[in-house]
Amino acid sequence: QVQLVENGGGSVQAGGSLRLSCVASGETYRMNALAWFRQAPGKEREGVAVFFTGARTTDYTDPVKGRFTISQDNAANTYYLQMNKMKPEDTALYFCATFWRGHGTWYGPRDFRIWGQGTQVTVSE
Repeated sequence: QVQLVENGGGSVQAGGSLRLSCVASGETYRMNALAWFRQAPGKEREGVAVFFTGARTTDYTDPVKGRFTISQDNAANTYYLQMNKMKPEDTALYFCATFWRGHGTWYGPRDFRIWGQGTQVTVSE
């Protein structure tokens, strides 16, 4: 199995930046992808960014394209989400997830099996 631990959440003003980290441990060689999701109060969990480990490619959902960047430090088994030009609508609990189902979409919560505990991000006006 794989365990995921997120860090780096906090509060920031609109226009500011934060960097989240997701440290993976255990059977990390089995990770076919690592994605970041977020969930705002009263809303469904939504995908934000994904890193496909085999092809080393990335993808983003429209709300964050051009503002967020996902990256990997392979030696440290750590994945980052750099968030720039942040907006109040980015406020949410952010999760990292792995063990993608391997086909189809990646941005739905059912597309991944292993989840971290989440880290809160709050963006004020």
